[in-house]
Amino acid sequence: MANTRKGRQSINTLLVVLIGFCVLAIIEIVYGQAQMKVEKERLALEEQNNQTVEELKEEWRKLQEGSSVVTSQSEPEAAGSEGEAEDTSVKTTTQSDGENKDQAAAGAESSENEDEDEEKDERKYDMQIVILGDSIMDGDRSESGAADIIGEQLNAKIYNMSMGGTTAALMPNEQYNFATWDSRCLMGVVNAIVGNINADIFEGYAAGEVLKTCDFEKTDYFIIEYGVNDFLTGQIPNSRYLEGGDTLAIDSTHTYTGALEDAVKRLKDKFPDAGILIIGPHYCQVFSGGTFIGDGYSLDYGYGPLITFARGGGYIADLYKEEGVLYFNAFEESGINAETADDYLADGVHMTPLGARVYAEKAASIIRNDFAPEE
Repeated sequence: MANTRKGRQSINTLLVVLIGFCVLAIIEIVYGQAQMKVEKERLALEEQNNQTVEELKEEWRKLQEGSSVVTSQSEPEAAGSEGEAEDTSVKTTTQSDGENKDQAAAGAESSENEDEDEEKDERKYDMQIVILGDSIMDGDRSESGAADIIGEQLNAKIYNMSMGGTTAALMPNEQYNFATWDSRCLMGVVNAIVGNINADIFEGYAAGEVLKTCDFEKTDYFIIEYGVNDFLTGQIPNSRYLEGGDTLAIDSTHTYTGALEDAVKRLKDKFPDAGILIIGPHYCQVFSGGTFIGDGYSLDYGYGPLITFARGGGYIADLYKEEGVLYFNAFEESGINAETADDYLADGVHMTPLGARVYAEKAASIIRNDFAPEE
């Protein structure tokens, strides 16, 4: 009996010892795995730190070598023949959108730096916006410009294809022929986006860089902003249709509203899910030297005052509102008028930073209300 008890005690002791060894082994395995994980994390962190240090060194080296260059934009020249009205002195003294189209390339020198910034831009945006316009959107590409303010207000990725000096419509001597196309007007930009024409005519312009880098299929909204140049040329009618029922013997794409409609149709055919915001021309004042010539209500180069162009844009937007086309009547609703012109307009046409702010915030609010109407 005593031997049996001793045998059981020995077995129990052995089991306890074995269990103890198993527990110790498990603890050692778990501890070893934890150590391995910590070591892997330490090595990864060390590698990341080394990479960051090397990047900082490289940036500092570039700065010392002068590779980070801030380019300056040359002063705008007088109006060129392509966008020039009959009264050339008006175009020169206003320094308006009738300036030489070739000057639209100013600022494109920094496009490589902008591309580098875009590659490093890892922010998460709420939407993508492509802007098609003239110098109202192209003239100031800094954070105080209208395009950047719209992006800021909407947390939007902005692809700005605007070019100063351009019109919406074709000029009288320009033909709507894809094979020989050489116009950088609104329809030229749109046909380049949808692939109808050779995009080489945009080389050297910021628009040319956007054509290479933007995935237009991801666009939530296109902004179309034109009209001041079309009016100031004195060669582009607002519409083919005149008061009294007469019709001009020209193609509609040589008119402001006809060009807008052509652009809207092509964009909606190619990108049916994208919204479009048409921005009409805003209130302007025109000077010759220091003499006031007239404003958007009174000055008429033969096809009506500027306000008729603004209302023409509203007419086109209304035709396509069921297809997601919006309108910003900047002439009558931006807050830029005769009373605020001294504060909001730098030269009677282009906006001051304060003017750009009120203009852009109202444009952004239209898109915001359409994008998230419940908010």
